[in-house]
Amino acid sequence: MAMSSILLIRKGLSINGFRSLWTCRALATNKTKNATTQQSNQEQNKESDEEYEKNIKTKILNASLKFVHNLGWSQQAISAGAESIGYPGVIHGLFPNRGADLVQHFYLTCSNDLNKILKEKALATQENHEEKEALKLKIYDAVVIRLRMVIPYKKTWPQALALMALPPNVLMSLANLLTLVDDICYYAGDRSVDINWYTRRVVLAGIYKTTELYMLQDSSEDHEQTWKFLERRIKDATQIHAVLTATSDMALPDQALSRASEAATAVFVTARNMLGLNWNR
Repeated sequence: MAMSSILLIRKGLSINGFRSLWTCRALATNKTKNATTQQSNQEQNKESDEEYEKNIKTKILNASLKFVHNLGWSQQAISAGAESIGYPGVIHGLFPNRGADLVQHFYLTCSNDLNKILKEKALATQENHEEKEALKLKIYDAVVIRLRMVIPYKKTWPQALALMALPPNVLMSLANLLTLVDDICYYAGDRSVDINWYTRRVVLAGIYKTTELYMLQDSSEDHEQTWKFLERRIKDATQIHAVLTATSDMALPDQALSRASEAATAVFVTARNMLGLNWNR
């Protein structure tokens, strides 16, 4: 009888022990699941908060552009833009770089719009093989389209250029330019993999900036003199480029050309990464 009681007690303890162990494991599993779920929810909330803030910033900057004509590329323009869509003017604190943030937003907006236009034109050209244009003509058209986006802000554009020339903004300004000329060359049909890839983009960067500066002082109708200036610069560059590439092909071995091309590609990849853009088109 005593032995039976002892066995029952031991059995009960064993069962209770297993139950306790099972309960602890179940609680631990639930705790892990809850922690994972909580972490996932926190990450989603963080992404949602970041996306929400990004959307607000975009709305404010878009609204601020119409105040640039009178207030320039400034904190005041951002405050006015915020108030025009129902946000308090003090929300300009979301933009630590003040006017430079507004200029950068304009750059990226124009680049995105230009890429859409060039992509559509490239697809249309592929479908209609009879309307293939020369590379230099495509580049000319692309530069004209991009510069025309600046014309509505021409009066205050020198201020924008000055802001982006400040030391904290120089790298971003360079990244904007390198990305712009790379996109133009790409959609114009430039698929070169040698030193031409590099030289064509560097030369185009110089042409774009000089034409942009020329446009600021051009008072001719529809900036006709600017487009003629651009046409002459592209023509000159084409002739010089032909001479330089012919000379470089004879002077440099294939290995040196390959290394130069790789280095050039790295520079443009870095520029796009700085802007948070996807390199793969």
